[in-house]
Amino acid sequence: MKKFDGTKIKNIAIAGHAGSGKTSLAEALLYKSGAVDRLGKVLDGTTVSDYTAEEIKRKTSVYTSLASMEVGEYKVNLLDTPGLFDYESGMIEGIFASGCVMITVSAKSGVKVGTHKAYDCAKKYGKPTMFVVTKLDDDNANFNNVLTELKAEFGSTVCPVVVPVIADRKIVSYINLIEMKAYKYENGKAVETDMPTAEVSEKMEYRIDGLIEAVSEAVAETDEELFEKFFSGEAFTQKELIDGIHKGMNSGIITPVTCVSSTDLSGVDMLLKEIDLLLPAPSEKDALVGETAGGDAVEVACNESDPLAGFVFKTVADPFVGKMSFIKVFAGKLSPNKEVVNATTGSTEKVGKLVTLMGKKQTDVSEAGAGDIVVAVKMNVNTNDTVCDAGRVVKLPTIEFPKPTHKVAVKAKKQGDESKISAAIGRILEEDLTLSYELDPSTNEMILSTLGGLHLDSVVGRLKDTFGVDVDVQTPKISYRETIRKKVKVQGRHKKQSGGHGQYGDVWIEFEPCVSDELVFEEKVFGGAVPKNFFPAVEKGLQESVKKGVLAGFPVVGLKAILVDGSYHPVDSSEMAFKMAASIAYKEGLRQAEPILLEPIGALNVLVPDDNTGDMMGELNKRRGRVLGMNPSEKKGLTEIVAEVPMAEMQDFTLTLRQMTQGRGTFTFEKVRYEPLPSNLVADVIAKNSTIE
Repeated sequence: MKKFDGTKIKNIAIAGHAGSGKTSLAEALLYKSGAVDRLGKVLDGTTVSDYTAEEIKRKTSVYTSLASMEVGEYKVNLLDTPGLFDYESGMIEGIFASGCVMITVSAKSGVKVGTHKAYDCAKKYGKPTMFVVTKLDDDNANFNNVLTELKAEFGSTVCPVVVPVIADRKIVSYINLIEMKAYKYENGKAVETDMPTAEVSEKMEYRIDGLIEAVSEAVAETDEELFEKFFSGEAFTQKELIDGIHKGMNSGIITPVTCVSSTDLSGVDMLLKEIDLLLPAPSEKDALVGETAGGDAVEVACNESDPLAGFVFKTVADPFVGKMSFIKVFAGKLSPNKEVVNATTGSTEKVGKLVTLMGKKQTDVSEAGAGDIVVAVKMNVNTNDTVCDAGRVVKLPTIEFPKPTHKVAVKAKKQGDESKISAAIGRILEEDLTLSYELDPSTNEMILSTLGGLHLDSVVGRLKDTFGVDVDVQTPKISYRETIRKKVKVQGRHKKQSGGHGQYGDVWIEFEPCVSDELVFEEKVFGGAVPKNFFPAVEKGLQESVKKGVLAGFPVVGLKAILVDGSYHPVDSSEMAFKMAASIAYKEGLRQAEPILLEPIGALNVLVPDDNTGDMMGELNKRRGRVLGMNPSEKKGLTEIVAEVPMAEMQDFTLTLRQMTQGRGTFTFEKVRYEPLPSNLVADVIAKNSTIE
């Protein structure tokens, strides 16, 4: 395979709202560049990017895929990312590894929540951005409205570089504002045509001269000399426009806008030209500040002659091929059989086979240099690990993933499959850091947490199709507790006579409320009514008893037990007898001490768009929540609501929030304490959960 250095590689993530044409755009670029010889379609399941069985079935991207093409003198790695919010980790991985983000916006539906998510993620990681308006061939497409919307939503950085000329609701040509040339498409090929006349320009919703002025003004902001030239009224040369936009993208003050139809391929060749001329190479944007083992900061520049520093940004657990680790090489060179240090774990690893991907097609490579993306097969590394030379051990900044909030309890359909499930989910956890799978010690359920319902469906589907295990999912149990409200004194007496030695234990115990999650046991026995050697047996009997309350069998908290009196038999008394006596006293005492149920309460911090604050307040009231305050968020247009809500009312909150805010809302929720369950709900909880025999 042809060798490219870091100045001749471009890594582009394609991101945007679900259904905005990301995969179709990737397919069009690959086809038009000559990387593939046929144009696949999402609906037919024939695209390079969406090749897994799940993606073909859903007709949407679920994972970030890698493909490459040659554009001019450059190797371009395309990272086609998912747009559905449930697969947000894929978008984040792709954007982190990219050098530039092309954000697709449908000319039919315009700017959506996914547009903002992609833009915000790109800005978080300091990536240059470009908007690509897609689906121009749609009957309901309206480029003008979308351009106006982009400017309103993302500000003055938005700068059109390719625009359509529309007459009678049809696109008649495209104008490249950098070249100042117009092109029409005949049989999929661009043919230069006349620029629109002043009369046509007047009829358009935007004036061509106005757009040229806007581009020139944006370029003028990037350089003092260019600003003076603009101010004096001189027109920029084509090179000055290209260099200015390129510089403006790198500094984040220009976001170019271009437009395409991935179906008839109009505009795609111009987009390839913009990729060649405007988008940055890794040598310009890929410098990172890492950390040495001693905690010192060190700059890692995109330089092939420096020691190796590579970052694992994505993992695929393939049961047939083995673990596939997607590595962005930030410095140095990575080659098969090379000994590398995993800076995250400190262990030394050996690099095995290296491949580059065209969707699912693998091609072996002998080396990957700084700026390139490569896949290591069967290497013992995980997402967010840094691999480097032993001579310079440096840990690169890691990717931040959203925390999963949609929780379900998982059980094996077949008895004995539990270990298979744990092993399979362990493999999936390696590749998806937005999942968690852990035992809830309070309910003894295995809890799987995902980003939403689709995410959950994907995991359950993979467990069955890829790893051969079937699971049942259900709503997790709520870990209620029981306690008492008044002090009582009761006797527990265990007496049993048989043919030989009998059993005799007799205790008087005071039970009273206290502030403690564990049983508090004391003894105040006088005169040896109960010998000291039986005290541990009494405590043990109580410790075993508090695991089940007398209302519904939930563990008991806030209980203090004081052994005050009792009696014993010199022959028939034993530890077992006093343990039984303590258990009898416990059951009788709790029944008399006004037992109540306690429910877990969680602290909720939810971010919602300003327009949804009233709806969210009403929703929290319906869920028996207490709103403690509202704060303006650092993110424009969002409000933070701080509340306390019973955990029993939060089971479907992830899905409700997404529906209410169209995916813009986020939240965190953590258990903080227990409170008495309202009396009108007690009977229902007891009926559903009682384990008392």
